Amino acid sequence: MLLEETLKYLDLKQGGVYIDGTLGGAGHSSEIIKRIIPGGILLGIDQDSNAISAARERLEAYKDNVIIVRDNFRNIKAIAQENGFKEVDGVLLDIGVSSHQLDEEERGFSYMHDGPLDMRMDTNRDYTASDIVNNASEQELIRIISDYGEEKWAVRIVKFIIEERKNGRIETTFKLVDIIKRAIPAAARREGGHPAKRTFQALRIAVNDELEVLEQAVKDAVDILKPGGRLVVITFHSLEDRIVKTVFNNIERPCTCPPQLPICMCGKVPLLKVVTRKPVIAGEEELESNTRSKSAKLRAAERVSSKRG
Repeated sequence: MLLEETLKYLDLKQGGVYIDGTLGGAGHSSEIIKRIIPGGILLGIDQDSNAISAARERLEAYKDNVIIVRDNFRNIKAIAQENGFKEVDGVLLDIGVSSHQLDEEERGFSYMHDGPLDMRMDTNRDYTASDIVNNASEQELIRIISDYGEEKWAVRIVKFIIEERKNGRIETTFKLVDIIKRAIPAAARREGGHPAKRTFQALRIAVNDELEVLEQAVKDAVDILKPGGRLVVITFHSLEDRIVKTVFNNIERPCTCPPQLPICMCGKVPLLKVVTRKPVIAGEEELESNTRSKSAKLRAAERVSSKRG
């Protein structure tokens, strides 16, 4: 996803140290490593055991220059330090569910395949989408689907879920899809893509604490960049993009002094320079070959100060 754009904005340097915080199947990493060897090191992080296995296989030829860690990128700073990297030349975060995960019916991420209502990126966790759908209160479900899915039919969808729960647990993706389709009026279902898209997005975010993790990970990634190092973040919906934009802007313009003061008195210095004033989107060729790229947005920033928090 946005491969050429990612490589461009990372500004890769031979012999550099880079982190792919969302390794997935190593699509980005397999191209990054080619451009930083000899001498370069790539640290890949993913919480999905299947992704780790796929990435190891794909990066086998470069194993002397690759370190792979199974963990959540919320721990990116600690993982870097544990592997001997105080500062790095670049970090990539490609947020959201991977195509590989969507294709695995048993993972329950996709509303296009029938499977257990799971949606855990880390399968060691106990909390699943089924737990939310079946156990959360009406108000909590409305909050999740409305806030995380930006679904205008959230109240009606939840009422249908609550009613269906009286007949037994909702355990599969297709059962939930059927409930959502019945809840959303026919005229509305003809607009804006699949009717279950926003509800599934919301549940996935809630199960994996994605928004809270993203904000902290972006801040920590900035913290471990060398001056001149780049952070590239790819997001897939407006909530994620808004978080990245806000964090970038706050770090680029940290001054808290009243605007009427002639000079800064708070002493807070900018740590970043935002490289992409507007999000970078996929080109026509990628849009034609990969429909998921339609919602992808890339933002990049460069570390400008050696001052540490």
